[in-house]
Amino acid sequence: MEKVRVRFAPSPTGPLHLGGVRTALYDYLFAKNQGGEFVLRIEDTDTARYVEGAEEYIEEALEWCGIIPDESPKKGGKFAPYRQSERRDIYDRYTEQILKTDYAYLAFDTPEELDAIRTEFEARGDVFSYDNKTRNRLKNSIALSEEEVQKLLDNKTPYVVRFRMPVDRTLNLEDIIRGNFSVNTDTLDDKVLVKNDGMPTYHFANIIDDHEMEITHVIRGEEWLPSLGLHTLLYEAMGWTAPKFAHLSLILKPEGKGKLSKRDGDKFGFPVFPLDFKDPATGMVSKGYRENGYLPEAFINMVALLGWSPVDDKEILSLEEMTREFDLYKVHKAGARFSKEKAEWFNHQYMQAKPDEELLQILKMSGFDFGGASDDKLLKVIRLMKERATFPKDIYENGKFFFEAPASYDEKALKKAWNDETSSVLSELAERLEGSDFNAEAVKQTIHDFAESKGLGMGKVMMPLRLVLVGELKGPDVPDILEIIGKEESLARIKTAVEQLK
Repeated sequence: MEKVRVRFAPSPTGPLHLGGVRTALYDYLFAKNQGGEFVLRIEDTDTARYVEGAEEYIEEALEWCGIIPDESPKKGGKFAPYRQSERRDIYDRYTEQILKTDYAYLAFDTPEELDAIRTEFEARGDVFSYDNKTRNRLKNSIALSEEEVQKLLDNKTPYVVRFRMPVDRTLNLEDIIRGNFSVNTDTLDDKVLVKNDGMPTYHFANIIDDHEMEITHVIRGEEWLPSLGLHTLLYEAMGWTAPKFAHLSLILKPEGKGKLSKRDGDKFGFPVFPLDFKDPATGMVSKGYRENGYLPEAFINMVALLGWSPVDDKEILSLEEMTREFDLYKVHKAGARFSKEKAEWFNHQYMQAKPDEELLQILKMSGFDFGGASDDKLLKVIRLMKERATFPKDIYENGKFFFEAPASYDEKALKKAWNDETSSVLSELAERLEGSDFNAEAVKQTIHDFAESKGLGMGKVMMPLRLVLVGELKGPDVPDILEIIGKEESLARIKTAVEQLK
């Protein structure tokens, strides 16, 4: 039985989209489930669309996700090089080979000549296609004599290499996800295999590379499904065994219609890229999941379930659990709708499960100002605020009052919690707290005893106390806040509020 080998082959033309991450993840999970190998190959032959830094971005994004290739441009491997731009000599050799068959021919038509033919077709309401119905009257080595072709070559006339699509042949194609279907070659055009600069197009280069790198399964997006007929025939033309194919469905917009795009993310307030990406041409920064506070394990878990369901429809799975359970034959045919709320739900689940010490390190690396707080104090804040947090930053943003006194007090809260007697009540309470132990249990008892001695309901004391400590009527239990802030700072906040609000 042959060893499973899969490849993820992005073009460095920009940041890695959510759909690209999912393709890489399914490649990785399938390979590891089958005891196989996962290859990262960079398809950088499209020099016009090449974006500086995109390749490094792709590698960093996969690393953050935990999708580590066995072979790559960075890591090397026995089938190196892993960048198409460095494989020109290999492509030249196979270009010569396919031109010796009946499956390819030279086409000398200029862009202007082809534009003129398109205009002619459009004038009579037709659409031009360079195919088995039109090629015999165009400027190529099928329609021209050998002498005419040789003369054009001697004059160094630019040409492309096109695939010669068979006439009226039914292709029976197989797809792991979508099953079997048929295509008639009369519906397919004669695609360019090699451009006039001698570089192969995607169609030819990826077939050559997949063969050379012994790829057994090709997992890619459904946008490549219309190319399956051509790719199958290319394998036939070269006398090679084709890999098995699996075409993944689209990741859909939150409303369910159409492919998820960056515009949707901008509109609804969520990232579509794993990491922040700064466009080198415009300087514009597109937000990433990492910088938005998503944990990599939560992000990957969310992505995995956009098109695949594990046994018993479990939702929380580690990368190792996904690897054990993943089945390419159970990937869904239908598109998977993206949900921002579900993405946040996953992150919340992983936040709750994350050890406090790990969250402490994440927070310390986030650049927040904790006012010189000790690790012990930060751990207490994390334990108290974690349950309500979706992202690590929520612990800081919702608990900022632990590190700095409120600069102002919420107006609605003031109307609700403050009256003419409140200043004197809090001043007296402060005197009682001065003599109290400052752990949560002790201060809770002190406040209770004080309220009882004054004939006040606990709300009449707790609400204004919360307001002066926090600045608004929110947050965890007041005794817990008092313990963490400490006696000196708590009493200072009460004193400041009483002076400001009397």
